[in-house]
Amino acid sequence: MSEHPEILFYHLERQPLEQALPMLVEKSLERGWRALVRSGSEERLDAIDTALWSYREDSFLPHGRDSEADAATQPVILTTQTANPNGANVLFLTDRAPSDALAGYERVVTMFDGRDDEAVTEARALWKQAKDAGHKLTYWQQDRGGRWQKKAEA
Repeated sequence: MSEHPEILFYHLERQPLEQALPMLVEKSLERGWRALVRSGSEERLDAIDTALWSYREDSFLPHGRDSEADAATQPVILTTQTANPNGANVLFLTDRAPSDALAGYERVVTMFDGRDDEAVTEARALWKQAKDAGHKLTYWQQDRGGRWQKKAEA
């Protein structure tokens, strides 16, 4: 785990978080990583919780909340807090969640809504702050077909 994890910025324009996040979490689990999804509010965690259970008819992503007794054993934890109870390798920041406490992760994925001007401004500020701190950065945007394309790196 790294003091300066790689940070990926995903600019949500064509899909809502509830569609984009489960696919990225699934890819993390396929790599053998544990994931932590940090949201800005409990209400949004409820929506993310539902999305992880139901995003595909033939599958679900095993996960739990940080408040549950077995949180340490879950491959994916949902939280509004900065603790890492399941020893996650990858941190997903959603819904303008606090971007502090990034050390200890291999990768941080910041997902922000392109239709929310404040979220875009905050993502730009985080990019500059992370670049100045020495993180490797990549910026991803969806093409018309819905595929993620790397648009920038630093």
